Amino acid sequence: MVNIYDAKTHLSKLVDQAAAGVDVIVSRNNKPIARITQLEQAKRRIVFGVLQGQVQVATDFDAPLPNDVLAGFEGR
Repeated sequence: MVNIYDAKTHLSKLVDQAAAGVDVIVSRNNKPIARITQLEQAKRRIVFGVLQGQVQVATDFDAPLPNDVLAGFEGR
């Protein structure tokens, strides 16, 4: 806990502490009045269709593998 005068004097240092994950309580007359805390990181939005038209999937992509290739995967 830090008093408001010291908070004004050392605001940059207190913000660095908050960014590191340490909550800082600011007080006036030994009564807590505010908290400096770390903000949550913004979540990345998922954008569907970014590669639309740029990727092609073969029509037989799920066809069985040839025996010689399958044997290589199975260690035969």
